[in-house]
Amino acid sequence: MAPTREQAHRAFDRFVAMHKAKYPKATERLKRDREALLAFYDFPAERWVHIRTTNPVESAFATVRLRTAKTRGCVSRNTILALVFRLGLSAEKRWIKLRGFQRLGQVIRGVKFSDGTPVVANEGGVEDGLISRSAA
Repeated sequence: MAPTREQAHRAFDRFVAMHKAKYPKATERLKRDREALLAFYDFPAERWVHIRTTNPVESAFATVRLRTAKTRGCVSRNTILALVFRLGLSAEKRWIKLRGFQRLGQVIRGVKFSDGTPVVANEGGVEDGLISRSAA
């Protein structure tokens, strides 16, 4: 939950140091995947809450999992596929809009982000610094 990549690296190192004696395999795996785990810092800060969680995937399939478990063995393959499709459409009505969806165009165009803020390039193409979130 660190606000910058630098602070996240420091917190990551503290976590590994604190838990490596008790959980050596897990901490080695985390160290190996460090860059992938912190990749969300290269995206708009408004999107971090969505990138950090698996809840949208879990909640979308919870209804499907519940209903299909109850009807198992009572329907054909085509019927269960239709049921899953209709349950997905029904669940879609309760989904909330993603935070920071206005920045998706920037991400698609390849705008670089550092710690959730767009990086501006000067005329020579060199990254000049960061623009404020309010100016973006």
